[in-house]
Amino acid sequence: MNEAAAPIVSGDVPAGAPVTGGAGRLGHAALDLWALEPGTLHLNHGAFGGTPRAVLAEQATWQARMEANPSRFFMGELPGHLRTAAAELAGFVGTAPERLAFVENTTSGINAVIRSLDLTTGDEILTTDHVYGAVRNSLRYIADRTGAQIIEAPVAMPVSDGGAIVAALEAHLTSRTRLVVVDHVASASAVIAPVAAVVALCHGRGLPVLVDGAHAPGLVDLDIDAIGADWYVGNCHKWLCAPKGAAFLAVSRTSSTSVHPLAISHAYGQGFTAEFDKVGTRDASAWLSVPAAIRFHRALGGQALRQRNRALAHGAAIAIADALQSPLGADPALFAAMATIRLPGEHPATRGEFSRIHDAIFAAAGAEIAITAVAGRLYLRICAHAYNEITDYAGIAAATLKAVAPNTAEGASGAAEGAPGAAEVLA
Repeated sequence: MNEAAAPIVSGDVPAGAPVTGGAGRLGHAALDLWALEPGTLHLNHGAFGGTPRAVLAEQATWQARMEANPSRFFMGELPGHLRTAAAELAGFVGTAPERLAFVENTTSGINAVIRSLDLTTGDEILTTDHVYGAVRNSLRYIADRTGAQIIEAPVAMPVSDGGAIVAALEAHLTSRTRLVVVDHVASASAVIAPVAAVVALCHGRGLPVLVDGAHAPGLVDLDIDAIGADWYVGNCHKWLCAPKGAAFLAVSRTSSTSVHPLAISHAYGQGFTAEFDKVGTRDASAWLSVPAAIRFHRALGGQALRQRNRALAHGAAIAIADALQSPLGADPALFAAMATIRLPGEHPATRGEFSRIHDAIFAAAGAEIAITAVAGRLYLRICAHAYNEITDYAGIAAATLKAVAPNTAEGASGAAEGAPGAAEVLA
């Protein structure tokens, strides 16, 4: 992945133009590069991302070009522009342009893959209990229609090392396994899986692997061809900060003819990229703006930015866990710029409880965080991006204790009262 420096861009200047003093604009000094709501601590970037002003401006430019002459744009210009954008993205994520196509989001890309498979009664689809909820439902839909079974290998938390994920999957491989689906970075636990090792295990048994890389682009160093999965799906709107509706599906050299888009249209039978590039009239501006998002990411440091964000998330998560006297969801080495801490006490794993705790933390600390669940246990998930600083996390532990107090065991409450507050730990 080429991480050559590029000029940082800001709201009212053309994409690619330098901004005076832009280099090194990290932390709160970078907040004005985004259109984020002032007064809120944005600690949940991994959920829906956040598109910088410069990338939004790039998208608006493409939309204006589209509307200036729709006939010329869709019939003459768009195919070439899509392939140019795909080539830039392919270089960033480590694959070949002819094996990468744009999709709206990871969920739609995963559905394109699993709906293209020929499954039957008794076949097994293997994943883990860290699987994303929407993907679980997608697998359920396919199982209901084909008679296949979904097997979720439990991966106990806290996760001590990546080998535990490989071992859990290996223990559940059978002669009936037909597909393995694994998260590169799990949404609920924030754990990074050793996906290359999973692929090697499964390919050694002749089994195809679909990697859910929703969080990976812009969060971790990514080389899709080195991972070697049959299909890899990733979002660009999350950590890479592209506009919403920008994601991709990458296929291996042997899998490009086996997958088709959810909407079959004019290019059916003309090959992988042709079929996905042309599925009817739609606004492709989010995809065409991905190169601008890549430039922005590199301008903020590329790999150095990812390392900086990771260190910030690690420091904040460890401090919050210490203040809560509650364990992290995994060894810190398995986290990137997103981490989980188990919530003290016992809580029902219901959407209502997620919302109640989230809303209570927001009311107390003015912070957007995520509440997730794995195997019935609830976790606080925090993120760190370029615009965050360590002080952003100062009130999270106290707000969390207040939010979970009715469901926290007396001993845990007593221990928390004597524990140092997050502001003291993070000072």
